[in-house]
Amino acid sequence: MERFRRKFQVANPAFHAACHAVRKLKQAGFEAGLVGGSVRDLLLGCLPADYDLVTTAVPEVLAELFPGQRSVGVSFGVSLIEVEGIRFEAATAREERNYLDGRHPELVRYTDSLELDMARRDFTVNALWYDPETEEVCDCVGGVADLERGVLRTVGDPEERFREDYLRMLRAVRFAARLGFELSPGTRRAIAELAPLTAELAPERVAGELTRMLTGPAPDRAMRLLLELGLLRAVLPEVAALDGVEQPPQFHPEGDVFTHTMKMLAHMAYPDARLAWSVLLHDIAKPQTQSIDETGRIRFFGHESEGAELAGRILDRLRFSTADREAIVQAVRGHMRFASVREMRAAKLRRLLADPNFPLELELHRLDCIACHGFLECFIYLLDELVERRRRGEETALPERWVTGKSLIAAGCRPGPEFGPLLESIYDRQLAGEFAGPAEALAAGVAAWNSPT
Repeated sequence: MERFRRKFQVANPAFHAACHAVRKLKQAGFEAGLVGGSVRDLLLGCLPADYDLVTTAVPEVLAELFPGQRSVGVSFGVSLIEVEGIRFEAATAREERNYLDGRHPELVRYTDSLELDMARRDFTVNALWYDPETEEVCDCVGGVADLERGVLRTVGDPEERFREDYLRMLRAVRFAARLGFELSPGTRRAIAELAPLTAELAPERVAGELTRMLTGPAPDRAMRLLLELGLLRAVLPEVAALDGVEQPPQFHPEGDVFTHTMKMLAHMAYPDARLAWSVLLHDIAKPQTQSIDETGRIRFFGHESEGAELAGRILDRLRFSTADREAIVQAVRGHMRFASVREMRAAKLRRLLADPNFPLELELHRLDCIACHGFLECFIYLLDELVERRRRGEETALPERWVTGKSLIAAGCRPGPEFGPLLESIYDRQLAGEFAGPAEALAAGVAAWNSPT
């Protein structure tokens, strides 16, 4: 094992609290250190998002040393401890043997050796630990050298590591994209060979990894790498099918549907999960809706509506929440309507601007434009509309309806199947500013109901 002297100057309460926890464990006679991604990020000069600990102390001892400790992964010896008001995961050093299902080890055994714990981890750059007492990074797998070379490599035999947990193949892509690293040749070969196994993973685990990729620093690189390695075809075959689907060059000089989607991902400024998945799925039905006429013109009739249905099935398969599913599906279904906003009737435009999903759909439209023809006239028009309405002191939210079913009934109208369409028509006219007030709107509604036509 190699030890590298490192004094990290980190003005961060979580870092100092984690170091205090390590010192407390060592004073009690146990081996301990910061471990994994936090050590990797510190060596790369980045501020870690969180800090995990590894120790030879078993959960029962952790409970004595840290009152309020609770187990969060009983079978894996993972505890949640609190130090200076900050919570950390502390894992008892362990060995694992005989993975039978591509996720769960048949045998988990605690060990007094942190080196043995590192040997069971996924990638060398994640198998480092830091001792704040000696200010040393401990490396028994060559992780520091791999960090310096910009290489992502498994600890030990790559095929064995990936067969232990199929999700590690997706994690390899995520780390490579996030860190800007290259996969080692052996790691790449093993993933390409074993990629079909990822289809057996639980949908929630797949969705979690994909979302982390899509909202990370290089989502387009992650998706391209998934495609190259055969992983995309295993976990998202509908997205893999976008590759090579030609588009009309006059509107899409950038190339095929997959290339267009990757350009959109690359241009996301502040990606969140809903936006990223809306981008990834907005043209998902183009492969099955593509048609080419006698002149050679390529069209995709109805791809937005078919795409919404297909996106819904994909999100259901991945166990997305109802709220996220509805927002993304609506964005996919409505992404083509932005091309005609300058010709929209006043009421329809007002409804669009007031829609809670409007910010998501507007950003999707902007990305769609800059990733192909680059024309942003409709986007700018909508921004101007918002600014002008605010200048005039107009609320973006829709006003209360002046005419309701109850008010029509009170005015002597007998309810019928045409009540709904009539109410929507009167409300559209209200939004368009055709009525001076509620009385005029109600009179128009009654007149329309009593009209023989």
